[in-house]
This record gives sequence, C-alpha cells and structure tokens, in this order.
Amino acid sequence: MKWVLLMLIICYAVPLHGLTKVASARPKAVNIGAVFTFNSLIGKVIKVAMDAAVEDVNASPSILNTTTLRIIMHDTKFNGFMSIMEPLHFMESETVAIIGPQRSTTARVVAHVATELKVPILSFSATDPTMSPLQFPFFIRTAHNDLFQMAAIADIVQFYGWREVVAIYGDDDYGRNGIASLGDRLAEKRCRISYKAALPPGPTRENITDLLIKVALSESRIIVIHASFIWGLELFNVAQNLGMMSTGYVWIATNWLSTIIDTDSPLPLDTINNIQGVIALRPHTPNSIMKQNFVQRWRNLTRVGLSTYGLYAYDTVWLLAQAIEDFFQKGGNVSFSKNPILSELVGGNLHLDALKVFDGGKMFLESILQVDRIGLTGRMKFTRDRNLVNPEFDVLNVIGTGYRTIGYWSNHLGLSVVPADERQNTSFSGQKLHSVVWPGQTTKVPRGWVFSNNGRHLRIGVPNRYRSEEVVSVKSNGMITGFCVDVFTAALNLLPYAVPFELVAFGNGHDNPSNSELVRLITTGVYDAGVGDITIITERTKMADFTQPYVESGLVVVAPVRKLGSSAMAFLRPFTPQMWLITAASFLIVGAVIWCLEHKHNDEFRGPPCRQFITTFWFSFSTLFFSHRETTTSSLGRIVLIIWLFVVLIINSSYTASLTSILTVHQLSSPIKGIETLQANHDPIGYPKGSFVRDYLVHELSIHESRLVPLSSPEEYDKALRDGPGKGGVAAVVDERAYIELFLSNRCISA
Repeated sequence: MKWVLLMLIICYAVPLHGLTKVASARPKAVNIGAVFTFNSLIGKVIKVAMDAAVEDVNASPSILNTTTLRIIMHDTKFNGFMSIMEPLHFMESETVAIIGPQRSTTARVVAHVATELKVPILSFSATDPTMSPLQFPFFIRTAHNDLFQMAAIADIVQFYGWREVVAIYGDDDYGRNGIASLGDRLAEKRCRISYKAALPPGPTRENITDLLIKVALSESRIIVIHASFIWGLELFNVAQNLGMMSTGYVWIATNWLSTIIDTDSPLPLDTINNIQGVIALRPHTPNSIMKQNFVQRWRNLTRVGLSTYGLYAYDTVWLLAQAIEDFFQKGGNVSFSKNPILSELVGGNLHLDALKVFDGGKMFLESILQVDRIGLTGRMKFTRDRNLVNPEFDVLNVIGTGYRTIGYWSNHLGLSVVPADERQNTSFSGQKLHSVVWPGQTTKVPRGWVFSNNGRHLRIGVPNRYRSEEVVSVKSNGMITGFCVDVFTAALNLLPYAVPFELVAFGNGHDNPSNSELVRLITTGVYDAGVGDITIITERTKMADFTQPYVESGLVVVAPVRKLGSSAMAFLRPFTPQMWLITAASFLIVGAVIWCLEHKHNDEFRGPPCRQFITTFWFSFSTLFFSHRETTTSSLGRIVLIIWLFVVLIINSSYTASLTSILTVHQLSSPIKGIETLQANHDPIGYPKGSFVRDYLVHELSIHESRLVPLSSPEEYDKALRDGPGKGGVAAVVDERAYIELFLSNRCISA
C-alpha cells in the first residue's frame, strides 16, 4: 500500500509541476508597439480607440488573467523616415507585435525587417493590395484590402453603363497599386481607365490645377479619385473653381473622403459645397449593440468623430489580446534572442546588433491568424490569403450638409440596397442602388462622356469601289456619297448629340478593295469604324462588330436568257416532245384496252378487222373532246373509261393554261437554271473582283478556281455575259443580290 500511494503521488506531481511551469511562463506585462502620426486625421482617432481597447482588455476577467497588456505609442510626426525608424526601436525591446505604420509605402519597408526578426506587423491603414503574405509573411492587414474597394467601384461603373473612367491618384505605392487593381477589375467588366492622372505625393495647388485642366480636356466625365487625406479636399476645391463639379461630371471617391466626413463632421460650408453629388465608399460595419454602446461611449471620450479606422484600431487591439491568450495557452514563451546575422554588425553607430528576434514569433503569428471573434467591425477572421472575411462597403452620396447611404456592396452579392448581414431577415426586391443626386443637383444619370476639346474626329473607312456608285461613290473632289453614306448620316442625326467624323476612302478607285482588309484595319486602329457595302460573313464577325443589316443580302446568279416568241407551231410548245409521245401512246393503249374488254360482247367493236381498228382509233382520240359515240357495256370497260376521261380532263386543262401563257406572256429561256447547273458543267463563271464570292465558290461549292473570271465593273459583267463562253465570256455571274438588282435595273441580257 505504501508503494501504491508513492506512485500515485509521483503521477499527480508531474502534471502539477508542468502546470506550475506554464503558469510561471506568463509575464506580468506584454508590450505592443504602435507607430502612427498622432495629429493626423487617422491618428487622433486611433489613439483614443486603442487606449479604450487596452483599458477594456485589462479590465476583462476572461482574457490574459494576471498579464497586463501594455501598448506603447510613438509619434512619427508626418515623417516617412520616422515611420521606418520607430518600429526598429520597438524591435530593440521586448515587443511581441507592432501596430502600424499608417502608410503602405513605409509598411512595405518595415515588413521586410519584421519578417527577419519574426515580429508580427498589424496595420488597418496600409491597404496596398500588392502586399501579399508570400512576400511579407509577418505582415497582417486588419482592414479590408483595397482590391475589394476597387471591385466595388468597377461594379458601380458597370451598373450605370459607363465604359471609361479617369483615375486621379497619388504617385506612390498606395496610389499606383490601388489604381492598377481598379484597372484589372474594370477590364473584367469590359471597361477601362482612359486616362491615369498621377499627382506627386505632396502636390501643390498649381500641380492640382494643371492636372485637372488635362482631365477636363479628356472625353470621360467619370472621375475616380484615390487620394490622400492631405490633398483630397484641395482637389475638390480646385475642381469647383474650374467648373468641374457641374452637371455631366461624376466623382467617385475611395474611403478617404468618408473618413474625413466621419472624423471632422460637420465640415465647413465651403468644403461641403465643393463635394456635393460625390459618391464615396466606406467600409461597412454592422449596426450591432456592441457598436452602438461604443459609439455612445466615444462621445464621452473625445470630441473627434468616430471613423471606421477607430473601430478597426479597437478590434485590432482585442485581436492581439486574444492571440496572446491563445499563445500562452499553447505553452508559448515571450523570449528574444540575438540575430546571428546582425551580430556581425557589432560596433557600428547604428547599433543594429541590438535588434532582437522574437523566439515565439511563428507560433504567435499562427495564433493571430487563427483568431475568430465578433468585434465592432463585424467578424474578425482571416481567409487563406489573409484577407478579412465578408468584405463589404457602404455606398454614400454627399447631399446637403451630410450624406445619404444609397446602397451597399459585398464581395459575394455585389450591389444592393440592403446590407448583406440583413438580407436574410428582410425581403429583397433586387434593387441595386437608390437614386443619386449628381453634381449640378440633378437626378438624371450622366452620360459619362463628352467629345474632347482637343480630340480627333472619328475616322470612318469607306470602300472606294469602281462599281455600284449608287451604293458608295467617291467623287473626284473627294466628296463621298451613296446609299450607305445616307443611312449612316441619318442614323447619326437620330442621336441627341453631335458626332464629329470624317469619311476616309479606302482603295484607289480603280480596283475593288478587299472589305476583309478594311475590317482588319478597324481592329488595328487605322479606322474607328467602316461604312459601306460590307457583307457580314463569319470571318469578319470575328474581327469587328456589325450593325443590323439594312439591305437584303445573299448570293444570286445572273445569266443571259433567250426570248421565245409566237410562231405557227406555238401550239406544240405547251408540252415537250416526250410529253406528246407519252400522251399519244396513252390514247392508243386505252383504245386497245377498251377494244379487248368490249369486242366480245359489244357489236359496236365487232366486224371486219379494218372496221374494228378504225373504231378503236376513233374512240380513243374522240375522248379527248368527250365526243365518243360508242357505248361500253362491260363493267371493267366503264371503269377504265371513267379513269381515262379524268386523265383527259387534266391534260386538257394543263394544255389550255400553258398555251394561254405562251400566247399572252413573253417567255424567257436559259440553260442556266441555278448554282447547281454551274456546279455540274465546266463553263467559266464571273465574280466581282476583290469580293468574298471567289472564296465561297472555291471552298464551299468546290468549283475549280480555273473556271472563275474576275470582273471589275458592271460594264465588264455586260460584255462577258453577252459574249458567252464561246467568245471568251462567261456563262453566268455570281454576285450579291443588291449589286445584281442594280445591274439589271438598266440592262437586259439576252442571247
């Protein structure tokens, strides 16, 4: 019993000793660094928010227990160099994570160092979409990626039917990469950025004025502004002075504008007047009870307005606190060691050897990425590519002294007037956005473009043919007329705006140019469009879009004909010789059948052989006029006679109708009955030079190209058809219906 009791004491002592060791591994305080500009638009909000979050974490009995969370904030004072150096100071001390920097440009530099020292960097303001976890494994974005914001803008552009936008942005990593993402998202909607207008990171009013003048001279009136908090409002002030906040313009701002409105509300009257009608985006945060309580508490903490950056800052601190708790529960230990690579730099004035590696950095990073909690901004959970789940934005319209929410955008559901988190509990009508008050105080959706003041006229290619001047004709003085040009001009006159264009002749006027080549030149940008007798075929539809056809199309065959006039023998023409022989033979056969059936019992068909032959012959042919006198007595004879009389009636009617037509209507005859006749014989065939007809005859109808004769003009058509195959001409001409109708309108080809 003593030995059993001793073994039990040893077994229970081992886990107790392990628990004591784990508990002792928890430090009394955990340090978190924060790097931002205190007096910036974001800084004065996030400072208050993070202080409130640390207070709530340390007061909560459900997290960290005996460990105190301590956040150390350093002011970078609007200085990019300080934004890089201050995080390095934190890495000299025992800091397990750093919140910041504010800007994507400096965050990219600091993230390289953090990767080497295994210290997680969390930022809710560095939203550069190109900062991938593969390149920066220790950089974690705790706000939505700009990629989703640009996708929302692309959906708005597509929703209103616009096709081109102008992008204004700061010429830094944040601006360039954000606009690059916008271009990719627009391309998915078959839209594009027509003009990328970049401003220096710290632009002067003169820089902004020069840029907006160039924008005003462009065609697109859809302007997306991905600006900085520093110069964004100045740009709108200049645009107001230039008359660019008037009817016809559309301004779409990323979330920088909504942040200014939320933080500095109410804005000065002049500022509000400068942004009337602007559409702005704002990260969507659910209107939960937790958020409502925090908003009420915020009013007692500061006079500064609460923006979404404050909410993300609060949630980021709580996310780190939960990750630290998980890190300790997994047995993590806060310890730091020297970097062997940096140890070689001992003795330098920069003291880079003082930078320490967080030994538990990888485990702590995993704990951060595994956090799944509900915060003020909604669900805080990371996807495999380290983006927050369920990205969603509010679509705002600046009106009067504030704004109105006209809709919402989510990554999975697109645009809607109902938030994604509320759509399951409400009836959804399918409406995308509410009505918008656009610049100029109008509710009519702007067209989105105008003709550029310094733009060029549309170059319209017109085939310069030698034939069919009624369709398209290029005069000696350069004037281009014709039916196709008249249709094009009439269509333009129906538009509610003018379209400047110039007609450019394609071809030398002596040879018919290739329409397929003209269509190809449209795709290469030589011409903007084509007008003329351009047939829609499969090959051309793969290169360009066509209007609905306005002329009946199709290939037809024209061949010479021979007139059949009246003559003394015209009564024989209703039937062919074969038909006459068959008819005569039928009369004789029927007469013979009736004689066989009647001569044994009917005295009228009896007598000498000569008399019987004459009677039979007379009987059969007299039925043609229904004047036969002999009667039939047998049943079979009567049946045969009834059938024959019906056949005779049909023959009489057909003959009478055909003879009447011959004597009253001009008859035309041609050996060419259609394309099948041309395929069967070996006569030469004419076709329009430079037309697709040649390829169709060769490849589709398998007519040998040696039989094809190219013809350039109606005069050549006429001569070749009159000469015929015997004199070096052609048996027929294959061409499009419209040209053949024009050709036959003033010509009659007879052989």
